[in-house]
Amino acid sequence: MPEITLRNITKRWGKFFGVDHLDLDIADNSFITLLGPSGCGKTTILRMIAGLETPTTGQIKIGDKVVFDSEAGINIPANKRKVGFLFQNYALWPNMTVYQNISFGLSNIKEELPKYDFDAMTTGELIRALKSGKKIKELVEECRDKRGKLDTDKVYLKFIDAFILSIYTAKILYGYGIQDAADPDTAAKAKLEELTKKLDGIKKSYESKGQSLNEEYAVVSGGKVLTEDRKLTKEEIDKSVRRVSRIVKIGMFMNRYPAELSGGQQQRVAIARTLAPEPAVLFMDEPLSNLDAKLRLEMRYELQRLHVETGSTFVYVTHDQMEAMTLATKICLINNGVLQQYDAPLDVYNRPANLFVADFVGNPSINFVEAKGKEQADGSFRFKILDDLEATFRPNEPIDMAAWFAKRDKDAADLEAQRIEMLKDKKAVEKSNKDEVFKYHIAKVDESDYAVEEEPEITNEDFVLAIRPETLKLSKDGSIASTIYGAMPTGMESTVKLRIGKYLLTGVIFGGVTFKLGEETGVDIAGTDILLFDRKSGKAITAGSLAVKG
Repeated sequence: MPEITLRNITKRWGKFFGVDHLDLDIADNSFITLLGPSGCGKTTILRMIAGLETPTTGQIKIGDKVVFDSEAGINIPANKRKVGFLFQNYALWPNMTVYQNISFGLSNIKEELPKYDFDAMTTGELIRALKSGKKIKELVEECRDKRGKLDTDKVYLKFIDAFILSIYTAKILYGYGIQDAADPDTAAKAKLEELTKKLDGIKKSYESKGQSLNEEYAVVSGGKVLTEDRKLTKEEIDKSVRRVSRIVKIGMFMNRYPAELSGGQQQRVAIARTLAPEPAVLFMDEPLSNLDAKLRLEMRYELQRLHVETGSTFVYVTHDQMEAMTLATKICLINNGVLQQYDAPLDVYNRPANLFVADFVGNPSINFVEAKGKEQADGSFRFKILDDLEATFRPNEPIDMAAWFAKRDKDAADLEAQRIEMLKDKKAVEKSNKDEVFKYHIAKVDESDYAVEEEPEITNEDFVLAIRPETLKLSKDGSIASTIYGAMPTGMESTVKLRIGKYLLTGVIFGGVTFKLGEETGVDIAGTDILLFDRKSGKAITAGSLAVKG
């Protein structure tokens, strides 16, 4: 499967930038989720890779093939990029059966394909199936009802699944009557010998022409498989349909119409139709949004399994962080058309790159606490938090804050210089939806209107601590006095709101624990995954532990 490379991709409409100078490498056989809020640019990115949207500038490669290059004038259409699509709308033909829906696209394929000897292929498949006459008889007997009546359609499906055949070859196998013989093994052996002689004769005829058949019955000449411009045969189409129907477990619904299927079954049909042409890359744009919560969870497991079984590269758009966290090998988090972080799910959760990432990933949301103070001689930080509490933050690794601040300021200056230089070009367009430092939310008992508050003057002594709910530990001896402001038990865990002065912190307590509103309790902030952010830039500085004096 191919790698996907995006370089300096920009997509704009007038002064609005949907995607702004995106650089992204998607490894082969990876499951990438494009995650972000509505309107962030994730669907635009997917559509540009797929060829449904044309970037303003940049280059896109799928494998070694350049499919878009603004400077070279290359823009290969979507139907030539060997990609598959799966959207929120299943888009199934209501007047076609499941089989017809899956096979419809295959019947329209015409391209350079290997030259097969289909007679030899069918003969070889029958030889493989005839190795046990007893098994053939057992499969047939399993398809009788209580009255002993045989359902031949079920027999064909049994043969298809057991021996990996097309429906046409399954019918030939049934027509041999092995299941009706007094000794099925003897009858199967006699037919097998007859077919083996036939296959040997076919192979010898190719040898006389200086050619041969490989293991897949493709014609080989001079060590290379011969090809021809042709459509898929009905046997090839049937095998593809049966293959994908086995993968998504809808083999029993082949003769049904979409209206006779549940939402989950219709989604499986849409997946099967997408997988049938064996796309190198599978693009999915919120494909589970129409399903109920329980079915969405089940389909996540199915998509995970599909990714492993098909070996394809999956690019999946979602605004649901739970889908992104549970499905992805890597999360590509987008905001305002700009890549915020591209990492493995747990890295995004545990080590977010900035305040936006920390806030967006995690349920319940992370707690933000403003801190004022500075670095001490021993490498720790002394802060004032929650108005009057003293706190000591100890980084997991030593950090030189003077150097960190210097790099922050240099990066900002370089970025501004690039912007000014870019605007010298008469064709340049200044971005109207400008990037700003994420405005985090501080939960308070009495919420205030941030719009009417004056912007504070931010210095190098202003920081933000980000505290995951699971790091809050409740006990009577906790160092911070708090009151239970709200509690939502779910059985496995309880989400609680803790009032500390005029502030509210969210905690997650595991186990079947009940809390009474107004109950007083102590709380500690445990672990070494407390996050420290620079308030001015919103960028992550480091992680460490936090000790608070009540």
